Amino acid sequence: MSATTFISYRRLVSSKVQEATDRALEICGGMAESYAKQLCPVDTGNLRNSITHQQYNSSTEIIGTAVEYAPHVELGTCKMNARPYLRPAVENHMEQYRSIFDRELGKIR
Repeated sequence: MSATTFISYRRLVSSKVQEATDRALEICGGMAESYAKQLCPVDTGNLRNSITHQQYNSSTEIIGTAVEYAPHVELGTCKMNARPYLRPAVENHMEQYRSIFDRELGKIR
């Protein structure tokens, strides 16, 4: 009887999937940032110019701003109607983001 050898490619496959996920997150984050900047109401440009994106962990990209009044613009106040720019930048383009993930994960060989 001959010996059978099994080779695991688990680490390699996992690494390739993470690389593809990282690429997709960066692309989607950049696109969402761009859409948010297009939707953002502009007075001085401070809010629009402060919008950024960053990968938070291996499966999460964050888009946002550190400008103190940003939540008031996005969500509104008792004296001002909401003027959303972050949420629509993500929600209105979900199919596009999904296709980016499909494309990047489809490159794995």
